[in-house]
Order: sequence, then C-alpha cells, then structure tokens
Amino acid sequence: MGIALTLRQYLDDNHIDYELMTHKRTKCAWQTAMASHVPEDALAKAVVLRREGGFVVAVVPASRRVELGAVERLLDCPVDIADEEEIGALFPDCETGAVPPIVAAYALDAIVDDSLERQPEIYLEGGDHRTLVHIHGDKFRNLMKDAPHGTIATDE
Repeated sequence: MGIALTLRQYLDDNHIDYELMTHKRTKCAWQTAMASHVPEDALAKAVVLRREGGFVVAVVPASRRVELGAVERLLDCPVDIADEEEIGALFPDCETGAVPPIVAAYALDAIVDDSLERQPEIYLEGGDHRTLVHIHGDKFRNLMKDAPHGTIATDE
C-alpha cells in the first residue's frame, strides 16, 4: 500500500518534502521505531479520541501514551478512545492502527504533545504497517501550528 493517497495529496498540496521509509510489518508504534531504527521520541503516533460532536486526534511520541485527563483539561471536554469501526470510517485509505498524525488531511482536529516540538526530524505512519514518512521537524511544526499544544502524554 505505501503512503495513503489522502496523506500524499495533502503533503504535495502543501509543498512538504518527505521521504518514505519501508520496514518490516509491525503492530505498534514502538515496534515501528525499532524496526526503522528511528528514535521513539521522534515517531509521532496518532490516537483517535471521541468527544462530544466528533473526534480529535492526540499526536504523541511513540515512547509515550496519551493522558486522557490532560487532553480533557486542555480541550475542556470529556474524551475517550474511538473504536476501530469509527477510526476505519474516518481513515478509509489507512490500515487499522496505522493512522497518520497529520489529520488535517482528513479534515480532523489534532492536539499535539509539546515534546514533539523539540524533535529536529519527525517520522510518522503513512497509512500502513510497513511505511514511515520522514519530514523535517520544522515542516511538521508548521503543519501542526493551528492545533492546540500541551503536555498530553506520559511515559509508557
């Protein structure tokens, strides 16, 4: 499959240079980081959350997990983790569990963990379990500049 068409089109439309990296099939973000030989702190993972009136995607490093209470405080509303059926409907061109964190491509809102701001390079799922997208940290920050940021993740 490679990179999801929706993500590819969004990156191209926004003139974002990126590199595709292939790796052996993995099941979770930390395995992807290990298989790709990239730092877990630089691998941005997406966690789809349900909130009143829709969804928001928490973007956190692979080395950390989303702290739902912190997200709720920052957004001032309750959230919970979306189920696979909901996620599949939101990301129809992605495999289950391989959601790209650049969710503006899918007309969704994001909330970003502050720790990603310090990364000079960012790696992210491309829509399947065998492809990573590598972009410069400044480009990632620019793509996420309108999303709320805060400390929304805790160590695994």
